[in-house]
Amino acid sequence: MNKAELVEAVAVKSEVAKRDAEAVIDAVFEVIADALVKGEAVKISGFGIFSKKARAAREGTNPSNGSKIEIPASNSVGFKVSKALKEKLN
Repeated sequence: MNKAELVEAVAVKSEVAKRDAEAVIDAVFEVIADALVKGEAVKISGFGIFSKKARAAREGTNPSNGSKIEIPASNSVGFKVSKALKEKLN
């Protein structure tokens, strides 16, 4: 499902205009992103937890020539699925 399909599904399910559904979805994603940038976890009951994950610097190998390269430290997003959603999937 891509964003357009998500907007359509939310608009139909909540019986609102697509434009309104898209505005709400964009706002939700923006709030989640802002919280993650601040280092806060976003806990959505019955769905899961989004959290900021730090990756340490490490040494890697260039696949084209086999030389060693230094991969810098970076941040990523982690997601832990809730028990309720996990049970729903299985």
